[in-house]
Amino acid sequence: MLKRRVFTKEFKVEAVSLVSRQGLSFAEAVRRLEIGQNLLRKWRDQLAAEGSQAFAAKAQPSALEEENRRLRSENDRLRMEREILKKATAFFVKESR
Repeated sequence: MLKRRVFTKEFKVEAVSLVSRQGLSFAEAVRRLEIGQNLLRKWRDQLAAEGSQAFAAKAQPSALEEENRRLRSENDRLRMEREILKKATAFFVKESR
């Protein structure tokens, strides 16, 4: 099984600068860095669109957001259980007649 490679923000910025500032072709840059051409294009577009915010680490959810997610999940599970019990009750009432 292939392990997914993870690149740092600095690596991505430097990879884009090979093409934009140093004048390397995309083909030469991806050959040197051993990455895909589409990946380098994606990084270039992301850097152009987001500037210094590009490649920022995803923030961890706050405690309140995590609690909200957990409660929503529990609520969905309880709704499903209630629906199952309602159907089972209706089935047994129908069978007992």
